[in-house]
Amino acid sequence: MPKRTSHALETKYKEEAEQTKEQTQETNLEKLPTPTGWRLLVMPFAVKEETKGGIIIAQETLERARIATQVGYVLKMGDLCYQDKERYPTGPWCAEKDWVIFARYAGSRMEIDGGEIRMLNDDEVLGTISNPEDIFHAM
Repeated sequence: MPKRTSHALETKYKEEAEQTKEQTQETNLEKLPTPTGWRLLVMPFAVKEETKGGIIIAQETLERARIATQVGYVLKMGDLCYQDKERYPTGPWCAEKDWVIFARYAGSRMEIDGGEIRMLNDDEVLGTISNPEDIFHAM
């Protein structure tokens, strides 16, 4: 019987931890700027700090890779994104929670606690991908 109680408590604590994590993520998202008009708020893909072989990459190299990244996660979209029917006759090119590809130095970069975000225009999105690790990230 104690095993069930212990298992039930573990499950309860895991569920509470998941809820807290989700609430924190939502709160952090609310703190980010809200894009206006045709702009998108994108979080660039974070390059891993260590290679598959275990070599730690120098901070300077990581910084160059972060600046030059071409892949990002769409966090928020402005209220006018992809609304121009003449420019986007087939509809939006992406949606919130999509991984997108954009030009190397596109958008306005902003530093936030924990990294950087970019504000892109809706026409700066070049495509969508399902997994950002499928794209080679130059270093």
